[in-house]
Amino acid sequence: MSDVIEEIQSLEAEAPGHLFGKYELGKLLGCGAFAKVYHARNIRTGHSVAIKAVSKQKVLKGNLTAHIKREISIMSRLNHPHIVRLHEVMATKTKIYFVLEFAKGGELFTKVAKGRFSEDLSRRYFQQLISAIGYCHSRGVFHRDLKPENLLLDENWNLKVTDFGLSAVTEQIRPDGLLHTLCGTPAYVAPEILAKKGYQGDKVDMWSCGIVLFVLNAGYLPFNDPNLMVMYRKIYKGEFRCPKWTSPDLKRLLCRLLDTNPETRISVDEIVSDPWFRKGYKEIKFHEEHLELKDHHGDENSADKYLNAFDIISYSSGANLSGMFKKPDNSVKGERFISAEAPETILAKVEEVGKTENVAVVKKQGWSVKMEGQNGKFQMTVSVQRLTEKLVVVEIKRSTVGVEQMWKDKLRPQLNSLIYQPPSTS
Repeated sequence: MSDVIEEIQSLEAEAPGHLFGKYELGKLLGCGAFAKVYHARNIRTGHSVAIKAVSKQKVLKGNLTAHIKREISIMSRLNHPHIVRLHEVMATKTKIYFVLEFAKGGELFTKVAKGRFSEDLSRRYFQQLISAIGYCHSRGVFHRDLKPENLLLDENWNLKVTDFGLSAVTEQIRPDGLLHTLCGTPAYVAPEILAKKGYQGDKVDMWSCGIVLFVLNAGYLPFNDPNLMVMYRKIYKGEFRCPKWTSPDLKRLLCRLLDTNPETRISVDEIVSDPWFRKGYKEIKFHEEHLELKDHHGDENSADKYLNAFDIISYSSGANLSGMFKKPDNSVKGERFISAEAPETILAKVEEVGKTENVAVVKKQGWSVKMEGQNGKFQMTVSVQRLTEKLVVVEIKRSTVGVEQMWKDKLRPQLNSLIYQPPSTS
């Protein structure tokens, strides 16, 4: 595994300012506790992307591995015009890279900080926000940190929801039917989260959408105080006043969004039927496709897909074929190595080597094969996955009972020629 990581690290330094030979890094767009976001250009297409670089050391130190994996999993299942799209995930020895859709217009926060929006413009962005959040909820995803800083604008000034780092999925709901993790930004947090008795993910998102709508229309927060506990008390009691320019229909909608009782708080379906919301509303139609973390060169059904580099960097199995064995157990061992050979060449070589010891292919699936020999005593699976345009990762899993010596002395040495040797730097 260390060979894989060292090789990925060497690839990062192929050229100054280049990442994996695919992206040319540009200026720093933003910086947080765990990540930095850069503007970058796809060298092949010339298209702009945003690259979020996360420190692996900080992830491990903060025990956030599961957190990052969940963010990747959530973003990979979302494909909507008003949600920032995740194109792919890559990694080096020290960093995890999210390659994201680039929102040229920046944060909505910077725009509203200069002054409140008109009611019509507030409505336009709220309609786009509800479309995106309703889509998330229909797929079992709850954002839990909606605020103007996490709402971006593209080159056409359309809204894009981003930062799913605090998101939850239906699988996290406890037997009581509620979520229990305390999270969110203080001024946008729902009262039921403060009560610490559990909450529904869709209801807290509706509350935060209400805060966002209030801010767009008013130019300031509905609940605010230098003393955090005083602010929490206001949130818990639902004490706020709409500015005098707020129309009666908008005020009524805000009161339903900022209802302290989650059971009676307005839902997405009810919002879409609301008279104020429906003014000028056009249902957003789009063609949804299955989203995978893959390289842009391959199609969805191709075996030529890039390995999820996060799996490598977190030392977990990204190409686990143990399920192909009838009875996977501790008698199965595995190893990985990098190769510059074509996947077809590698599998042909493996098959050729196997024949010398009467080990034959019994099952093929894409770039994976299962082999057996020695009257069924020896079983081996070989899987090849794309790492970069030039390199692949080969994973071999094998049975060990009674045949380990055959592997070490006869089969393994014949595969050494496939292992990639990095150019000498001396």
